[in-house]
Amino acid sequence: QSATSSSTSCRFADYFVICGLDTDSGLEPDELSEKEICENFEQSPLRRTFKSKVLAHYPDNVEWNPFDQDAVGMLCMPKGLAFRTQVDSREPQFHSFIITREDGSRTYGFALTFFEEVTSKQICSAMQTLYHMHNAEQYDILHTPTSPKGPEDLHRYHSQPRPVLHAAPSISRLQRFNSYDISRDTLYVSKCICLITPMAFPQACRKVLQQLHQAVACPQPPPLPLESYIYNILYEVPLPPSGRSLKFSGVYGPVVCQRPSTFELPLFDFAISEMFNLLGVENVLQLFTCALLEMQILLYSQHYQRLMSVAESITALMFPFQWQHVYVPILPASLLHFLDAPVPYLMGLHSNGQDDRTKLELPQEANLCFVDIDNHFIELPEELPQFPNKLEFIQEISEVLVSFGLSPEGNIPSSDSQTKYRSFRSVDMVSDKRNGNLASPLHSYLLKENETIARLQALVKRTGVKSSTRYGEKGHYKDPRLQCDEEELKMHNSNIHIREVFANRFTQMFADYEVFVIQPSQDKESWFTNRDQMQNFDKASFLSDQPEPYLPFLSRFLETQMFASFIDSKILCHDDEDKEHTLRVFDARVDKIRMLNVRTPTLRTSMYQRCTNIEESEKAIEMRVTKIDHTALHPHLLDMKIGQGRHEQGFFPRLQSDVLSTGPTSNKWAKRSAPAQWRRRDRQKQHAEHLYLDNDQREKYIQEARNLGTTIRQPKLSNLSPSVIAQTNWKFVEGLLKECRNKTKRMLVEKMGREAVELGHGEVSITGVEENTLIASLCDLLERIWSHGLQVKQGKSALWSHLLHYLEIYSESETCGLVFSHQLLRKSDGGGSAMPPLKVSLIQDMRHIQNIGEIKTDVGKARAWVRLSMEKKLLSRHLKQLLSDHELTKKLYKRYAFLRCDDEKEQFLYHLLSFNAVDYFCFTNVFTTIMIPYHVVAVPSKKLGGSMFTANPWVCVSGELAETGVLQVPRNMLEITFECQNLGKLTTVQMGHDNTGLYAKWLVECVMVRNEITGHTYKFPCGRWLGKGVDDGSLERILVGELMTPTTENDERMCRTPPMQQSPGMMRRFVTISPNKLNTGQIQEGVGEAINGIVKHFHKPEKERGSLTLLLCGEFGLVWALEQVFQHGFKSPRLFKNVFIWDFLEAAPDENWQTRVRTFCRFMRAINSTSRNIGKDGKFQMLVCLGARDHLLHYWIALLADCPITGQMYEDTALLKDRSLVNSLIRVLQTLQDFNITLEASLVKGVGI
Repeated sequence: QSATSSSTSCRFADYFVICGLDTDSGLEPDELSEKEICENFEQSPLRRTFKSKVLAHYPDNVEWNPFDQDAVGMLCMPKGLAFRTQVDSREPQFHSFIITREDGSRTYGFALTFFEEVTSKQICSAMQTLYHMHNAEQYDILHTPTSPKGPEDLHRYHSQPRPVLHAAPSISRLQRFNSYDISRDTLYVSKCICLITPMAFPQACRKVLQQLHQAVACPQPPPLPLESYIYNILYEVPLPPSGRSLKFSGVYGPVVCQRPSTFELPLFDFAISEMFNLLGVENVLQLFTCALLEMQILLYSQHYQRLMSVAESITALMFPFQWQHVYVPILPASLLHFLDAPVPYLMGLHSNGQDDRTKLELPQEANLCFVDIDNHFIELPEELPQFPNKLEFIQEISEVLVSFGLSPEGNIPSSDSQTKYRSFRSVDMVSDKRNGNLASPLHSYLLKENETIARLQALVKRTGVKSSTRYGEKGHYKDPRLQCDEEELKMHNSNIHIREVFANRFTQMFADYEVFVIQPSQDKESWFTNRDQMQNFDKASFLSDQPEPYLPFLSRFLETQMFASFIDSKILCHDDEDKEHTLRVFDARVDKIRMLNVRTPTLRTSMYQRCTNIEESEKAIEMRVTKIDHTALHPHLLDMKIGQGRHEQGFFPRLQSDVLSTGPTSNKWAKRSAPAQWRRRDRQKQHAEHLYLDNDQREKYIQEARNLGTTIRQPKLSNLSPSVIAQTNWKFVEGLLKECRNKTKRMLVEKMGREAVELGHGEVSITGVEENTLIASLCDLLERIWSHGLQVKQGKSALWSHLLHYLEIYSESETCGLVFSHQLLRKSDGGGSAMPPLKVSLIQDMRHIQNIGEIKTDVGKARAWVRLSMEKKLLSRHLKQLLSDHELTKKLYKRYAFLRCDDEKEQFLYHLLSFNAVDYFCFTNVFTTIMIPYHVVAVPSKKLGGSMFTANPWVCVSGELAETGVLQVPRNMLEITFECQNLGKLTTVQMGHDNTGLYAKWLVECVMVRNEITGHTYKFPCGRWLGKGVDDGSLERILVGELMTPTTENDERMCRTPPMQQSPGMMRRFVTISPNKLNTGQIQEGVGEAINGIVKHFHKPEKERGSLTLLLCGEFGLVWALEQVFQHGFKSPRLFKNVFIWDFLEAAPDENWQTRVRTFCRFMRAINSTSRNIGKDGKFQMLVCLGARDHLLHYWIALLADCPITGQMYEDTALLKDRSLVNSLIRVLQTLQDFNITLEASLVKGVGI
């Protein structure tokens, strides 16, 4: 990232800046939010914040990095000026910061803040006045009539001589610490010196600034005036070229910095070990996962340097990916409203010494990762997947840390914060694991704290030897040629070790990513215009190669902006010359891994591969710091006016601007050191030929590519006017709408699968994991939309909180016409009228969710509600209804909120409406353990009224997840409602009766079953008799059903299933009814189609397969097709007697045949002896299912065709008598041998084979 900003700068530093108190404008209170203003005035004046100003900066401006006064002022002293007296501690503090420009390029700042005595009389007396006012206020507060005399004395002591102090109560001692008396106290104010640089060399900059400060604090003046050193760093010290080291002089000693070559990991000079020290490996890895999945991340600490160090380290470890969203490691106090941003962000918030996290009001937490750096603790969003191979990865990082003498748990702060952290967290520590609400492997800290620590201690013991040998006591490991401090080398080495281990994870995980990159078919120009619609990576194929445990993480990671941008940059570069540094390094490593991997690169295993290339990286660094490549000019006397720049201990001098404002006229090293020019050429070459277009267009494209999908990288760091805030929010609203459009489109394309692909949209198939990922990201988007512009935050989920408000208002009036009714199943086919549709009710759906005991958190409830609404195809309608209460929306949201921008809101609801085009089972499939009420209706045939029916009917409902067992149905009602654990999608209904009473014959039209929560209604057609002596004498039947689609069209289109179908032997009627019986060609086609359906079923990924039962026993399934085979040319002995295929099968095997047909007879006997009364067609169905399961069908067909009795029972034209037709039938049936067919329990119940 820094490469872009340095493209034209070849100086080590661009600016030297001084910030502090402007004595001319006096004390101005800092601009803060209203809440803070109140807090600020309650503080004693020494603890308040005042405005700081940029007092001077040199040079005035450089063209390649224009000076941004507001941003630098805010970030050098983010909390404004601080005052102290002689009793307070006044240690200098170093911190770094980053300024991100509009185009995403960055500039770094390094600031040292120290305290200087206030010499201005006006300022001192102003402070004294503020104290008088403050004390008077406190006096009013404390001085109530009942109060004892104490407090009055307390405030009088200000004007009394000092000895009172000893006797005063403790509260007065506190006052004394925070008080200021002009006559006896010295007042100090903060001042800051800062370097603004194109690249981040924090270690070098820290040394330069500390030595400058030391020169001021020292009684003796420095060897040269300060101007000489500052001039030197601004104009005479170049940036070290790639792969080289550079030495230059500070005031008191040399400073060394070095830069990696183009084949090493990019430059990173912050100490990563500091982050591990502050958080511990386990927490760092959780934070890393959140960052990779582009959650909102808020870092919280009272040290600016810690915020910066953690933010920079975590983003550096993402190599080769780059954080694409808002990145503000230090958020100035005046920009707090930015936490409202409804986009992924990584921000750092100064805790202001406020230790109580619960008082911190954050606009949205549904998707937030909150990192309390000072208390060593991290709060995670729900449903965070595990990073692949997490335990082995932790083990490997821990070993690296231990080898550098660091503790893998980090330095845990004092025990009291630990207990506070525990009590605070335990409230939310809920795991809704079995349901969709997977609470992440949350806080290993609480769950596996002991075992983690035990494991790491064992590790320390094992590798203990290693840790002391390398960097032991001071001076133990000292290379005489070493040019930098030992500590610095240790930092470089620990950095490269850790970074290599992290980079190795990605090179292993994405070793074969190039295979899956989809190169655009059209020219680059049209590719850019349609970039949003294009898929650039074959996600489904990539995921299907991955080990199962990786999927939850990877499927979400592939959806991120950082992954898309990485692939875009891969598509944009033509050859190695073009590649940007990160990509080139990554590709080189991937190639190396693939050469080492003799196993086929596409077959990924979950074997953990450790990092092997640390040593070469370490050698490169050690070479650079033992042999310095370049030494800069030494500081020298400048042409200064005599008598200026005089040394005054403790005061930073007023520098002579004329000597510092311009550099040397001819820059010797610009000519002399070719590397700087090579580097510039490199950059130009990298940019050039990006698209083989002229420069302007090319720059425009590169810019657009960078900005794809990101609306705002960083807020404008200026004092914000309402109009600027409004504009920012407008950008957010537009961004949210665009994101919503892309998400809905992607989800539809995924769902509609092949048809959509043929219409030219993206990918082919979607896995369950992927569908879950997309729905989870839709939930996140809804949470972000609902938390944009909230007036007051309540609970962690803004969406659920809005729903609860709605529920409160309307729950009573629910009955008064707020309810609409779905136009569902309005049919006259006997099925529809029997089951009136469920009422559409937003409130009822909320109550369903509230009744699910397994979901404990608000975020979990909101997600479950979204899933349920998606499954019921009511999401858009429900949200429209929720937002139709404008008064409520006004009460909850600020004017600029997305939900109050009418046009955008309408478009957003319209996009959501498109989900109604496809069927989702995202509720049923995720909440698999919850109890669900089902309603069952048996519909008797209208033609023969079932009023005389005397037996007692029963049903047993089976689904993909479970089955109910036998349920008795009241004879007079013929319907029941029961509650049982989620059955999943329904597949079969077994129904029958107990054959009691005078008239135990029953003609059943169909059975309807409805899930009372999701409203899904299934129809199981029957159209057959149940009873002895009618039809095939069956007392029970297995019915295969299908989901009825809510439709408002005319009668003709029932569901995908015509009325007479989908149950055993159904098609027998079809054959006898239709005068033109099927010919052999049609029968062969029928068998082919049935087998084809089964083959296709097994070729789909497991999570996407439909119901196999439907393919075997449903309409035109395998059972029906074979029935046609056996019925073709069958001689019917008498005109009206029903002859069933089963009769033929029973007659077929005669004695002298027994040996060849032993297995066949075994199956026949087993089916005949079953206690179930399933009738002849039911038995035939069972035989076909068992034959398919055991791969025997082709063998049996061959047997039966040869069987002597076939000759007697079939006409000569029958299919079974045509050798060639039988052979082709056998070949078709043999294709089933490749598949492992598992039958649903209901199909083979009672048969012990």
